[in-house]
Amino acid sequence: MIGVVIPAHNEARRLGRCLSAMATAVLAAREAGHGVQVLVVLDRCVDGSAKVAARYDVDVLAVEAGSVGMARRLGAEWMLDRHATWLACTDADSQVPSHWLLSQLACTADAVCGTVHVARWQPWQRAALRKLYLSRYEAREGHRHIHGANLGVSARAYERVGGFQPLAAHEDVQLVRDLEADGAQIVWTAKHSVATSSRTNSRAREGFGDYLASL
Repeated sequence: MIGVVIPAHNEARRLGRCLSAMATAVLAAREAGHGVQVLVVLDRCVDGSAKVAARYDVDVLAVEAGSVGMARRLGAEWMLDRHATWLACTDADSQVPSHWLLSQLACTADAVCGTVHVARWQPWQRAALRKLYLSRYEAREGHRHIHGANLGVSARAYERVGGFQPLAAHEDVQLVRDLEADGAQIVWTAKHSVATSSRTNSRAREGFGDYLASL
């Protein structure tokens, strides 16, 4: 079974778009014969995120983690308890392509690191920022970007290295570094890029939004 884990902290404005895109990817995987469960981990949400999630065919886990690392870890544990063999991770402000899950599995690796792209830049974000960002981002096979918004890992490899660490930031990077140290086979691909938000007031400090702000 494929277990999809989506952490969310007050994401009512964007969660619907995320889950609509995910529903299409889940349908494609199920039509190919795969079992799929999607879990939204609501971390200290005080907005309407729970109501948005209730409109979709997903499970919900409400936690008081206070960090994306712990939220991902708790979500992964929930999936492993239900015998997931593959963990696919994205973010609540992102939209996966329809072939996202099938493409991850087709890599036949211990872990798959995918790329992201900004689907819609904000009007106030000048062309110079977009140009600088694109000049520094390697959207190609063999890249070395690590994004929690586009990450897949086998349950066996995940458990072998102890899973996501309960960090406030860079828990995705730490997991991949731990996998590398363990000798895991990792595929770095741009074949299933995930659309993500260009907001700079990100929920997780030191994440993608803060990177954009630093530019």
